Amino acid sequence: MQQDKLSKCTTFEWDQGNSDKNWIKHGVSQMECEQVFLNVPLVVGDDSKHSQTEERHYALEQTDDDRYLFVVFTIRGESIRVISARDMNRKERLIYDEKTDTEIRE
Repeated sequence: MQQDKLSKCTTFEWDQGNSDKNWIKHGVSQMECEQVFLNVPLVVGDDSKHSQTEERHYALEQTDDDRYLFVVFTIRGESIRVISARDMNRKERLIYDEKTDTEIRE
């Protein structure tokens, strides 16, 4: 993903169904999702295998409360549209640690 595309985003766009699913299934709030994109260092990659119709990306980051989240999103205009969010699995946490040179806290 091109970082300049993400840096031009100024808002979040929410689909109520996705937002409800993230909360009910994974206990992740909209505020936590937004924190992922506002905190640094943000690890971003492409998620091309889950959509044939739009560019999807993933973000790995911590929330303000040090919760490690994996967020799938797309960019629409100048908005970040969160598709799904959950806690990182062990492999994703290792990738995050490697790319950010941080130590994983249990």
